[in-house]
Amino acid sequence: MMLSLNNLQNVIHNPVVPFVGTIPEPLEPGTLIVIRGHVPSDSERFQVDLQCGSSVKPRADVAFHLNPRFKRTNYIVCNTLTNEKWGRENITYEMPFQKEKSFEIVIMVLKDKFQVAVNGKHTLLYTHRILPEKINTLGIYGRVNIHSVGFRFASDLQDTQESSVELTQINQQNVQGSGVPQLTLPFVARLHSSMGPGRTIVIKGEVNAAAKGFNVDLIAGRSRDIALHLNPRLNSKAFVRNSFLQESWGEEERNITCFPFSLGMYFEMIIYCDVREFKVAINGVHSLEYKHRFRELSSIDTVEINGDINLLEVRSW
Repeated sequence: MMLSLNNLQNVIHNPVVPFVGTIPEPLEPGTLIVIRGHVPSDSERFQVDLQCGSSVKPRADVAFHLNPRFKRTNYIVCNTLTNEKWGRENITYEMPFQKEKSFEIVIMVLKDKFQVAVNGKHTLLYTHRILPEKINTLGIYGRVNIHSVGFRFASDLQDTQESSVELTQINQQNVQGSGVPQLTLPFVARLHSSMGPGRTIVIKGEVNAAAKGFNVDLIAGRSRDIALHLNPRLNSKAFVRNSFLQESWGEEERNITCFPFSLGMYFEMIIYCDVREFKVAINGVHSLEYKHRFRELSSIDTVEINGDINLLEVRSW
């Protein structure tokens, strides 16, 4: 399972706005809501509401109100409606929506918050004020054209890769009462099968609220050469890549179209080994390639992760 926006469930095509539809399954953590559409030239505002019911009088509670506005300044208002009263507004001034342009909104349900990306770029976080399990209705209102609405429910993610988790944590810490090993940092794991073309490593985590940076290293255990050093730096918005070969660092690579990390955000980093390079995607969006400098791919047998993140899962196949 990866953050894939293909194979969405219950897709509704070209719904008429205002649209009010039942959400067919509970919004458990891991659920995605994907809305694709277009902002007309005369739009002043539109909104996407995750509602607790569809009652109009009295108006149903709105757990998450996502409201782009195109007035003198463009901004997004987020809020919660409880007992017909709006709470404190959260305002985002970095505006990914544009008039006469298409958009793709991805709302990801997390345990404690919603995470919203627009056109593949992280846009905002919104902490739950109403439990997401109370949400059962999606409302879309205002001046907007919607092409499709789709869902990927957490229950759809019966993972085919489950049997092939190809790594073992070396520095495993005390196992909690539940028998779940904690992914403590620094995290060090040995790959069961050595690296090579077609191999994939997936790292899931949350960036700390005050993070400066973190690093993911693919290492040849015997020589301690670092074949791939990935080092996102949040304070300078630089995504540094390098290799440490024969006791010295090479030249840093930094070019990137868009820095993909944000404070507090959940991420799924996919590292795919190709014949000539590593490819890295963040939350389903391709981020960079890194040409192999260390040629003996089969000697790469260790993953190390450290820094200002809460590490949730590491897998390889």
